[in-house]
Amino acid sequence: MATGTNWNVPNAITSTRLVVAVVFFALIPLGLYWPALVTFLLAAGTDWLDGYWARKYNQITQLGRILDPFADKFIISGAFIFLVAQPDSGIRAWMAVLVVAREMLVTTIRSMMEQQGIDFSAVFAGKLKMVLQCVAVVLSLLGLEYLENGEPSWLRWSRDISIGLAIVSTIYSGAGYVIRSTRLVRR
Repeated sequence: MATGTNWNVPNAITSTRLVVAVVFFALIPLGLYWPALVTFLLAAGTDWLDGYWARKYNQITQLGRILDPFADKFIISGAFIFLVAQPDSGIRAWMAVLVVAREMLVTTIRSMMEQQGIDFSAVFAGKLKMVLQCVAVVLSLLGLEYLENGEPSWLRWSRDISIGLAIVSTIYSGAGYVIRSTRLVRR
């Protein structure tokens, strides 16, 4: 349940994550993959922190319920889009389109459900999807960084497997949200 004022520590952390995401996006085309990796990890870490803080100190707000998932979708969608432009990232255009489409679909469904007063919070499959997408982004950035010095084969196959798992989980969790919303609407 959303309570309290809209501007608080968790929402400030989430807003900072949006700014950090823009910095992250700027670093990729510059070929600054190590700084991009550190920036991405910082942004991903603040996702956990704002949620923990909001629950622990009962600072869940309506703004936070909207801003936090938006920030997640912004950084992941942006990461896939910017990595498509890097030929050796392992991320293909169709993958980025799939990630963005899933995020738009789930956002639309969540909005419709919550307008009807139905709680449509994230489920385990959605959280696992986010973790797998983050791992794929991290390994893609590592691969780009090490490409100049001869990317180790374990890194390339780890990256490719993690990207594959991220895409499968993107499809699976998106389908799960569609099925869940359909069942809730029928009740």
